[in-house]
Amino acid sequence: MAVVVKYVVERNGVERMTFTTKKEADAYDKMLDIAESLELMLEKVDVPLSEQQIESLALEIAKSKEDFMTILKGGKDPVVTKAPAKNKKADNASAAQDNDEKKVS
Repeated sequence: MAVVVKYVVERNGVERMTFTTKKEADAYDKMLDIAESLELMLEKVDVPLSEQQIESLALEIAKSKEDFMTILKGGKDPVVTKAPAKNKKADNASAAQDNDEKKVS
């Protein structure tokens, strides 16, 4: 019988993701912390966004924080592969949800 160590990231009693290394689990947990802080900030902006849009946007910004930091510090745009121009907000929301569901193993 093999012994398998798994690191589970849990938020509000819900398993979000399972990892095989502590380093990966800690990085994902930190990304979720950043996304949570961004959500609080985005709720205060004077742009009409739904709760789902705020959550999705915050998660995407947190995932790409290095690129955003570069731009906010006055750097050049990082090379970004562009997806076909369709309803990106809906795609991002469903992709983020799908990724969370797939990775919770």
